[in-house]
This record gives sequence, structure tokens and C-alpha cells, in this order.
Amino acid sequence: MTTELHASNDVLRAIRISLRMSQDDLAKALRRAGDELGEPNDASKRLVQRWESGVSRAPRPVYARALERVTGRPVESLGFTFPVPVARVHSDGKGGHDMDAATEGAAAKTEAPQRMTDTANYSGIWLSRYEYYSSGRGETFEAKHYVVVLQHGTKLTGQSLPGASSNPDSPLTLDLTLDRNVVTGTWTEQTARAGYYQGARYHGAVQMLIEPTGRRMTGKWIGFGKDFDVNSGPWELLLVDASISKAALERYGCTPA
Repeated sequence: MTTELHASNDVLRAIRISLRMSQDDLAKALRRAGDELGEPNDASKRLVQRWESGVSRAPRPVYARALERVTGRPVESLGFTFPVPVARVHSDGKGGHDMDAATEGAAAKTEAPQRMTDTANYSGIWLSRYEYYSSGRGETFEAKHYVVVLQHGTKLTGQSLPGASSNPDSPLTLDLTLDRNVVTGTWTEQTARAGYYQGARYHGAVQMLIEPTGRRMTGKWIGFGKDFDVNSGPWELLLVDASISKAALERYGCTPA
């Protein structure tokens, strides 16, 4: 008899924690959102647990629309695995073909997560700082976010705290892999609709080295500009609190100094 293993959805968990919600809080918020959208749903703590554990790999459209309303992010950016092509969920409430219950409950087979062996735990709240050049303004700027980092084996998932960025309403997501003292992965930032970049979504790659203290990561990011040119710049993460308790989340739920 073989046991099927599931890859946990650390992105959704990080976003939930950044919103300072328990699994039960998120379920209640999803039910409220469903009522507001005119699409009542039966979201429960158990359903949120199934999503985060990877047992349920993709939400049905009625839940996807509620998730988008609660998190303020497109459902594709919440760490779910969708069949190809993705049935896009429209804001007018008319989504693509509904997934049947068997699809939602079915879990894709995946490799077992790597077991941590002599690997430090980098979970906590980190101050993210990177520099970028704005060709439109002819200046170099620094962006800062307080980011919740969760570690699962050799995988690090980061999500900025709401309201905790130097550029208002610009959530940052990190998806990283740890190899000894080297961190490699991708980043995504959704800029504010009312800001200079008018809601544009940027993404790229990042690689950093972890200092021996385990409290600082430094490296560089790479990404594409508006003219499809390749840009890069320095990026660092500084550990400010090894705790992700409610008190710590509240303490850093503000604009970085």
C-alpha cells in the first residue's frame, strides 16, 4: 500500500498569516464575502486546512471569487495548482466551467518534500529592501516591505504584511529554495492602482547568500522593464523578529522606517 503525498500551499498560509487571520477567521471572512457577492458558500476551517495542506489543490469558482475579495489578490497568485488551461474567474461572477467536486478533492501526486537536515529555520518577519531604477523618472528608488517568511523543508515562502511597505498597497511575494547558504527563487510584486505604476504586476528572479549569523540575506534581483529590457539591482533581507505571533505581526504591520 502506498501513501500519497501532497505539497502544502505555503503561499496561501503565508498570506493568511500576513492578514493576521486564523484558519477559522479566513473561513468566516470567505462566507461573508460570498454573501456580499450574492454567492453564499460553505467555507469552513476544514476546507482552509485542506487547501493549505495541499489535499485540495484548487478551489471551485465560488470559493475563488471569495478568496480574491478577501485577499485582494488574483486567485492564480494564491499558490493553488490549476489544470491547464486555467478557467479564469471573472469579476462579474461568471466564471469558466465549474470544477466538479472530485476535481477539487483530488490531489496531484508530487515528490516528497525534502527533509531538513542540519538546516537552520529562517521562519520569521524580515525587512525586505531592494533598489530599482525608474527610467520614467530618471532616479533610483528603494522599496521596503516587512515580509512574513515561512520555511517548509528547503522551501521558503514570503508574503508582505498588509500596509507594511514603503510603496502603499504593493504586496510582495517570494518563492525561494534553500541550498545550504544560497537562496534562489522568484519574486512577484503587485503595484498599487493609484500609484506611479498604475497597478502593473512585476515579477522576476532573485538569488541571495545567507550570512553566517542567519540574520541577513544579500544578493540581487533580475526582472523585465516596460520596454522588455532586463533590469537588476541589489536586494537584502534582514531578520527583525523570529516570531510570527499575533503580537509580532501587529508590531510590524506598519510602513518600514
